[in-house]
Amino acid sequence: MNRTTLLILLALMTWQCGSKKNDLLTEAEVRAVIDKFDEGWQQKKATLVDSVLSEHYVYFTQSGYTFDRASLVATAGSDEYSLQTMQRENLTMQIEGSTAVVNTIWKGKGSYHGEDFNDKQRCSITIVKHDGEVKILAEHCTPIK
Repeated sequence: MNRTTLLILLALMTWQCGSKKNDLLTEAEVRAVIDKFDEGWQQKKATLVDSVLSEHYVYFTQSGYTFDRASLVATAGSDEYSLQTMQRENLTMQIEGSTAVVNTIWKGKGSYHGEDFNDKQRCSITIVKHDGEVKILAEHCTPIK
């Protein structure tokens, strides 16, 4: 192996290690993406909600169905959905490399398709980091009775 080939190989190995390091998710990044997501909902900014969702985002509904990214973004900007108040409590997370599973309690009051709601839900949010971008991949919330 000549010197040039060795240097190229070394550079590629260094680049690969560096890119994997860049995909290590931090607690601050997880909190920031959830804060941005919540801000989008509170301010009815569908583009802000959309900006933090993975292309493959899926929401698992309480009734056993799924909601895709396009449907969720449409709801965030819809006049059919409004929030009077919302907050998150007891946020904890498990981070493994480029993936985090967040456990949180979400409380919200508002209306959806003319029906008032006052929810308290335990939510699981899966967050991933890929090529330096932190996105929400999946979410599932279950009512707390």
